[in-house]
Amino acid sequence: MEGIIVRRVIPSDNSCLFNAVGYVMDHDKNKASELRQVIAATVSSDPVKYSEAFLEKPNDVYCSWILDSEKWGGAIELSILANYYEREIAAYDIQTTRCDLYGQDRNFSERVMLIYDGLHYDALAITPFEVAPEEFDQTIFSVRSDRTLGPIEGIAQDFVNKQHSQRKFTDTANFTLRCGVCQIGVKGQKEAAEHARQTNHTNFQEFK
Repeated sequence: MEGIIVRRVIPSDNSCLFNAVGYVMDHDKNKASELRQVIAATVSSDPVKYSEAFLEKPNDVYCSWILDSEKWGGAIELSILANYYEREIAAYDIQTTRCDLYGQDRNFSERVMLIYDGLHYDALAITPFEVAPEEFDQTIFSVRSDRTLGPIEGIAQDFVNKQHSQRKFTDTANFTLRCGVCQIGVKGQKEAAEHARQTNHTNFQEFK
């Protein structure tokens, strides 16, 4: 394999997961609206699998919720998108350096890679050199018979470990946020979620 691994930054607009997936799958950072529709259609079509117990909200409520561009995606959405594209999605968490693999039970022959900093998803790509244009990026990789990517997997893990050592993550248990609507300060993801539940305010900015 020639080249180096790079983190392709996706805009921070509450749709970073979807646009990061769009980039690694289709080299398109503006797929959020389309991919939210895919997820809603998938969930709506199988209310038994996607039950209230699984989704933590009624099926129809979830479908309306995920279509809202202000709402974030996570594990459920990555699992659905892996099946939709028929490719594994590896999501690397910088804070824990863990890799969560979606679609691994389906024996897909290809994999893409994302990186997560506690709040935000970006795309991982292999590029020929540091400042190469994005059109040279390789984002889809063949899964080998041992279900790994071979050397690429080690390079990706080393990159994530380095990002961790540089503290390129947000500690969501202890970070401080300010509500962009009413300017109230909250600490940690739980307080932010509770404030959002009480006020319907979802626009938070991190501050030190």
